[in-house]
Amino acid sequence: MKASVEGEKVILVPYMREHVPKYHDWMQDPAILEATASESLTLEQEFDMQVSWTQDPLKQTFIVLDKELVVGDFIPGDPHVEAMVGDVNIYMNDMDDPQMAEIEIMIAELKSRGKGLAQESVLMMIVFAVENFNIHAFHAKIGESNKASLNLFYKLGFKKISYSEVFKEVTLELPITESSREKLHQLIELQKQLMLAPAIIGPSRIGSSCNPAPLKSDWPVKQFSDELLDM
Repeated sequence: MKASVEGEKVILVPYMREHVPKYHDWMQDPAILEATASESLTLEQEFDMQVSWTQDPLKQTFIVLDKELVVGDFIPGDPHVEAMVGDVNIYMNDMDDPQMAEIEIMIAELKSRGKGLAQESVLMMIVFAVENFNIHAFHAKIGESNKASLNLFYKLGFKKISYSEVFKEVTLELPITESSREKLHQLIELQKQLMLAPAIIGPSRIGSSCNPAPLKSDWPVKQFSDELLDM
């Protein structure tokens, strides 16, 4: 899926080849490698990984753009490398439950931390995954020392379901019940109405078949967060 998704503070765009050098620079930071349980790759390996991720039907990756850092107007299909600050991913690798997704978030740029971008990105990915992949449960595996990520997912209603002593890792879960699915669909329908409203989306926002317009999500993130916690 090549559409971008626009929220109040962030725009989620597909992971493109142009993003790889900056992403590679992030992954040279030992603290980021530890927080994401990743291994350092060469730049060539990172390019190969980008191709693999974009072609794998069991993965969905978005680069997180900080809207405050976008130079000029946002152009769908443009990588806007100047505004990339992290990524958000889902993995649907459980063969016994293909509608369960593991979700990850990283805000790599220090200047964009503490602004609520991670929370909005996770919420937008949850909506996207439920709408497009019919996901019924989300898992997040987080190192016990990564207090910021743990606090974020607990705040969003995730609950601890297991702990790995070997990996010092907590697994959290957010089930999507019938009640919560109904609320999500109501919010998605509101999102679509806002996307089609001429007062909100002008001609400059309309894309072509090769350059699709972003899916607009102007409903307040706090409203969605409150709805999610009530599920």
